[in-house]
Amino acid sequence: MDAMKTGCFIARKRKERNMSQRELAEYLHITDKARP
Repeated sequence: MDAMKTGCFIARKRKERNMSQRELAEYLHITDKARP
């Protein structure tokens, strides 16, 4: 997978779970500034 496909995949899965980018960052134990 290239970076663009990976980013789209992550965004799609995040949206399917009704998660914000901040919630995903917290779930992954990273800062929301480090998100893709």
